[in-house]
Amino acid sequence: MKDQLNSDLFDPRNEMDSDYSRGSAGSGGDFGFAFNDSNFSDRLLRIEIMGGPSDCLPDGEGCTSIADWARHRKRRREDMKKENGLLIPPRLLLFVLDLSLCPEEQVLNDGQPDMDDAAGCENQDEEAVAMVEETQSGDEEANSNESSWNMDCSTVLRVKTLHISSPILAARSPFFYKLFSNGMRESEQRHVTLRINASEEAALMELLNFMYSNTLSVTTAPALLDVLMAADKFEVASCMRYCSRLLRNLPMTPESALLYLDLPSSVLMGEAVQPLTDAAKQYLASRYKDMTKFQEEVMALPLAGIEAILSSDDLQIASEDAVYDFVLKWARTQYPKLEDRRDVLGSRLARFIRFPYMTCRKLKKVLTCNDFDHEVSSKLVLEALFFKAEAPHRQRSLAAEESATLNRRFIERAYKYRPVKVVEFELPRQQCVVYLDLKREECANLFPSGRVYSQAFHLGGQGFFLSAHCNMDQQSSFHCFGLFLGMQEKGSVSFAVDYEFAARSKPTEEFVSKYKGNYTFTGGKAVGYRNLFAIPWTSFMAEDSLYFINGILHLRAELTIRH
Repeated sequence: MKDQLNSDLFDPRNEMDSDYSRGSAGSGGDFGFAFNDSNFSDRLLRIEIMGGPSDCLPDGEGCTSIADWARHRKRRREDMKKENGLLIPPRLLLFVLDLSLCPEEQVLNDGQPDMDDAAGCENQDEEAVAMVEETQSGDEEANSNESSWNMDCSTVLRVKTLHISSPILAARSPFFYKLFSNGMRESEQRHVTLRINASEEAALMELLNFMYSNTLSVTTAPALLDVLMAADKFEVASCMRYCSRLLRNLPMTPESALLYLDLPSSVLMGEAVQPLTDAAKQYLASRYKDMTKFQEEVMALPLAGIEAILSSDDLQIASEDAVYDFVLKWARTQYPKLEDRRDVLGSRLARFIRFPYMTCRKLKKVLTCNDFDHEVSSKLVLEALFFKAEAPHRQRSLAAEESATLNRRFIERAYKYRPVKVVEFELPRQQCVVYLDLKREECANLFPSGRVYSQAFHLGGQGFFLSAHCNMDQQSSFHCFGLFLGMQEKGSVSFAVDYEFAARSKPTEEFVSKYKGNYTFTGGKAVGYRNLFAIPWTSFMAEDSLYFINGILHLRAELTIRH
């Protein structure tokens, strides 16, 4: 029965979703009237606010921006690592037998109330009011320790006593539920003591008030983050979701997005802030979708930011080859040591590179790249080649299966240069057949004067490309679809090439030849046909067009080197 009660009380999905639509933050009613009121309370919560060897302000105080808050948290974490070594998570402290030896977190009072508590019992209402008023002064917090985990237990800056209702707190938090029902002596006492660092005071008071009233008085990002961290520590999922929602509604910046992605990864935190981290990833992916415009910024991003960008399908990048090159450049800059670089590439970044859409020439380089462990690179290249060899319907099936997962290696991005399939022959003549597929919406976006380029393909050691255009027919003065073949600029080498353009056409859906020619290429030159289908653009794009089969225009170019 107790397990069932826990499940019903603390399942975040039960607590939050339906109530948000009614404007409420949690599943319980508004008990704000009972906060710190002896008439509706069954226990006293004694909060010991500790000072430390170094002076600091609470997290939210003096932090006017996300950047300030992040720097302050970073300093605290560094001090924590230097001074403490091993940390004890707050949820484990309930099971530590000698609590007096554990100054890192909340410490339960293991004896009878001290004289201050006894005096408070004589005039509880007055003392409670005095303690609440004390929280408003703020000036006393100047001597708190930077690390909320490292507290000198001999330095108690002040004590705050609140009247609390154990059913209300236990219903909102597994931490307090265990505290009041664990069968130990502390759970039977009317007085319970928590020990916190001064930097946590304001956030804890906001949290306690939220557990009664389902609302917060703070609105700035630094203060909300403080409450979020406190809610995570005391396992108040409804408050974490509430903070996450408010933060999500604030204007996002690169600094705040990266900070949200760097929040602690506890199970409860992950569940509660998932919408916030998703919004942060979406923001970064949208802001940096054209990475070439923000090269310096992107190169300076941490790993979490790079992962958010690379997970996007909408990167405005030339090709997956360019994604691979960027990842290598970033990894070499951020991880100079080969061992570290191999680890981060193999375990974190390789899954964001869509190797099946890389060219075969680049895949050969992957096999010989020292930055990847050979076993890892071999597996990735083999998987990519098998995908390329699959029938188109099987490729679509694999992509559809992955669209519902986090792994999107078989899903094509919106590349600036469209992928092509190439079949090469050496004998009896050097020849290649190139297949280019364009979606109907891609063609529609070409109007009135756009163009789209294919990825490069190679013949006789030279790079070529296809380009599809919407241009004006010079004779008839109407827009039409054109297809061109160009050679990449590379020295003064010239190539004599026979070429043929073809397209699948209804009703047979077979490739039908549309244009044949020959041309002697030099670097940077292109040749083709301005009106490939000999019809106006409106007829080409019409619903009954002969050339779109299930929304796809299938083009083929055959190139043969003339001797």
